[in-house]
Order: sequence, then structure tokens, then C-alpha cells
Amino acid sequence: MTKICGDASTFAASALRGFSLLHPDLVRYVRGGVLRATPGRRGKVAVVLGGGSGHYPAFAGYVGPGFGDAAVAGDIFASPSTQAIKSIARQADLGGGIILGYGNYAGDVLNFGIAADRLREEGYDVRVLATADDVASSDASTREKRRGIAGDLVIFRIVGAAAEAGLTLDEVEEIAQRVNRQTCTFGVAFDGCTLPGEKEKLFEVPKNRMALGLGVHGEPGIDEQDVPDPEHLAKILFDRLLAELPEGASRRVAVLLNGLGSTKQEELFVLWERLVPMFEKAGLTLVAPLVGEYVTSLDMAGCSLTLTWLDEDLERYWRSPVESAALSHGQLSGDGITRLEVPEETEILYMRSGTAQGRRGGACVAAVMDHLARTLAEAESDLGHIDAVAGDGDHGQGMARGSAAAAKVAQAAADAGAGPATVLTSAADAWADRAGGTSGALWGEGLRAFSLAFDDNSLPDAQQLSGGARNSMERIMELGRAKPGDKTLVDALVPFVETLEKALAAGHGLVEAWQMGAQASHEAAQATRDLLPRMGRAKMHGERSKGHPDAGALSLALCARIVGEDLGRGLASPGGEGDQIEAVRLVKAGR
Repeated sequence: MTKICGDASTFAASALRGFSLLHPDLVRYVRGGVLRATPGRRGKVAVVLGGGSGHYPAFAGYVGPGFGDAAVAGDIFASPSTQAIKSIARQADLGGGIILGYGNYAGDVLNFGIAADRLREEGYDVRVLATADDVASSDASTREKRRGIAGDLVIFRIVGAAAEAGLTLDEVEEIAQRVNRQTCTFGVAFDGCTLPGEKEKLFEVPKNRMALGLGVHGEPGIDEQDVPDPEHLAKILFDRLLAELPEGASRRVAVLLNGLGSTKQEELFVLWERLVPMFEKAGLTLVAPLVGEYVTSLDMAGCSLTLTWLDEDLERYWRSPVESAALSHGQLSGDGITRLEVPEETEILYMRSGTAQGRRGGACVAAVMDHLARTLAEAESDLGHIDAVAGDGDHGQGMARGSAAAAKVAQAAADAGAGPATVLTSAADAWADRAGGTSGALWGEGLRAFSLAFDDNSLPDAQQLSGGARNSMERIMELGRAKPGDKTLVDALVPFVETLEKALAAGHGLVEAWQMGAQASHEAAQATRDLLPRMGRAKMHGERSKGHPDAGALSLALCARIVGEDLGRGLASPGGEGDQIEAVRLVKAGR
């Protein structure tokens, strides 16, 4: 965080000015905050929001039609001054009274409270709203002591919509109090945040641990535990909030799954997939749910779940049109969840081989694929580390995923009595589909090309295996356009194929010839440490890879070795754990 900082003492003001330059259609910069670019109608209740900076899009991102009329911004994690609040409230006033909205923190309560008193002395009708949704900071019996966190978004949005609809100040205040009572939030933190200009985090969470209820400024939480899987995290958040169900509340809820700054959108989507069934099972209807960053804490890692128990009025305002940097939509209709309809997979019917030899051959291919999958799973981390030197570090993961999918499909085909060609073709397609990326496509097509040398009615022989290897090499070179010396898997593949063919031509048996090819492949893969990449993403960081072997070449050589071991066993049985450990040791030696 704050690699782009400048003078830390002016960071917040500079960020606010930059925001205003980006959104001139929504806001107008004034000292200490922003005003709506196009003021509301005369006589409207002015909704003035605010708090410390560092929580974007709170609070400047909440200004616009259907939301706030102004936002007052203090320094990072610091309440705005009484003078700034008064000044901006005066400028935002439309003659219908003012409501000041802020989180329930000591500095905000003090400064907004004093500002409200001073404004009243000047003749303004002012009401205050201190959001109090954080269930971890106090129990329900002392709700007024709770902190205001991500619930700010829902509360302020509904209050702003009520004011936009033309309600009187008394009516807006009543809506504000109601939605504040019916909103609750529970959050977890995985790591702390760093203030602008600082090198150390303001607070920290131990590695692989999770703080429950930790405040957005590092205020103490209620517990700490190991980071759970997504299902258990979803349950922790959901169960804690379900316990807050008000007596007689409706079963319709506004929901916000909020990221705190460095927990990415994709992570939130993974969590959301687990949360939706929990709402359905509890009989709750999701109304226009939100997932994303709405109340952050600089680069803090973590998330929170907010529920607002809606009634007819609150739902109407929650659905109403809004235009702001944080939220922008027209009138919303319908509920927020469309059931995910996943079509059932069509059962694949594999052609049964007409011979016992063909069925045995299919079983042998499946056994080899299983051995490859188990070995690549063991090597996943090491291949990933090697790939990360100059690439994106995903090679080990792709190989592990692709081979696992291929092994599963190969076994299904073999169980159905399919022959070698069908088993390998099916495995190839599964590999490409699951692995994805460049290597997934190349391995999928390479294996498919290999299968063209097989038939479904016999055990693969030396000629078929040699022909399949050449088919694979030619197809991979055609697709990837790589040649020896480019620091790719081709550097290990070409020596393997050529050595295999020469050994067979010289009269060596299949097992010996294959293993000779595998050894040549291994040596060539190790030799790629002296090459500079000329293909793919790695070429952009070529010098960085000097002295490190290519991950694709290493994995190709590893696979050639495993197949050679299985050929030596007659293909019928995969290697044991010792063979996997030895294979992985060879990969590690290449680091």
C-alpha cells in the first residue's frame, strides 16, 4: 500500500482531489470534502456523511443522487474537524434540514456532535446518525456501543434514498434509526493495513491465522483462529448474524459481502457461492445483494458480511435509483438471486474394444495416466517455483490439474472396456480442458496426436509407441511454433523422440530404448538452464531465467521417465510411493 504516496501528511487530501477530478459529474471538491455536483431540489433533507479517510469508497464515493449530498473527509483514520463538518453541512443545506451520518467512533461522535450543536445554534435543524452495526464490538443489549463498519453502506444508502424521495426530516430520521437497528455486520481479518508513508503495518494478524471481529482500525476482536476453508468461513459469518434476527422481522434481507482492501473480488465470489445456499436453507430472500469493496481499510486483508432486515419501506428505498461512484443503478426489480441452473453432464459412452488385448491395452494406458497424475501432484509445488523464476508460476498447478483429470477419465474409459486409442484420446481432451493455458493445450493436442498411432484392439507395441511420440512432437512444434533452443518443453521432447527412434533402429528393445530416450530428455531438460527463453511469457524476463531449467522441459522429462518405468513393468501396474518420491527428487534437483 501507498507506493504512490508523496507527502504522507497530504495523502488524504490529494486522493480526494484526484477522486473529484475523475468524477466531475458526481461531485465538486471543497476544502475538507465533496458536495454533490448537481444539488437536490430545494426543501430536500441534506444527508451529510463522513469520517476518516482510508476507507474508500466510503465516504466520498457515497455522494450523488439517491445517496449523500456531501461527504466530509478527515485524515487517514481520523475524524474530520468540527469546522470542516460545519462548513460542508452549511454548503449542502437545501432548506429541509440536515442529517449528519457517521460511524460510532469516539472522534466522530465528538466532532459531529459538536458540529450539530453549533449548527443548531445558527438556526439549522440538524439530526445525527451514528451507525452501530458491528456485532463483535458489543452485544445486543448495549447496541448503542457498537462500532459502525460496513453497514454504513446500506444504512446511508437507505437514508439517502428516503431523503431523495422527499420525506421530511422527522421521517428521514425515523428511517435512519430503524435501518440502523436492523443492520448488523460481522467481519474477519487476515492481515493488517499500512498507513501512507509507513513501512510497518499498523497492526498484524499472525500468518495463517484469522482475527474474528477485529476493527477496521485494528480495534481488538473477539477471537483468533486458523484460517478455515471457504465453507467454514461462510458458516462463521452467517451463523453469527443469523443470531441477530430481530423478533418479528421479515425474511427479506439486504446483504453486503464486503472486502476490506486486499481480499480480492474473486475470493469474495468463492465465499458468496458458499453463502447463498445458507440463506436459502434459512428461508431468507436476498434483495439486491452486493459483493465487493464498499467500506475498506487501506490494504487490510479480510472481509465482512452485513445483513439488513428489510420491511416494506426499507426495501423500497434500497431498490430505488442511485448514481454515485460506489453504487449506480436504476430502479431495481426482482430479487437478487437467480438460481444457478447447471445442466447435468451427459454420460459418455465409450466404445468397448472387441478384443481382450484391446481392453488390456486400455487398462494399461489408464494405469500409466494414474501414475503420471500422482507423480505430478507431488511435483506441483517445485514445478511452480521453477516456472515462477521467469514465468507466472502456474505450470505445476496446470500439470497437476490436467493429469488428474486425464487419469480420472482414462480410468472411466478403461472400466467401460475401451481400447488404448479411445482411452488416450479421452484422457487428452480431459487434460486440455482441466489444465487450461498454453501447456494444457499443448499437452492435450500432443496426447491426442500420440493416440493416432494406436488402435483399440491390441496392446501398443514399439512401432506404435515410437510413432505416437513422433506424432506428438510434430503436433506440439506445429502448434507452439517452438524449436530446440527456445527453452521450452520441445528442448526435452525432441531428444527423447530422436533417441527413442535411433535406439529402436539399432535393435534395442522397447523398454531399453524408451528409457534411453527418457535419459536424453532429462539431460536436455537440465541443459535448458544455460538457455534464454525465446517463446511465451518467459521471454520478457529472459535474463532472470538464466541458470534455471525450464519447467515445461523438466515436466516432460519427468513424464517420459515415469512411462519408461511403467513399460518396464509391462504397463499394467503403476509405480509405488518410492518411485514418486524419486521422481520428485529429480525435479527438485533442477531448481
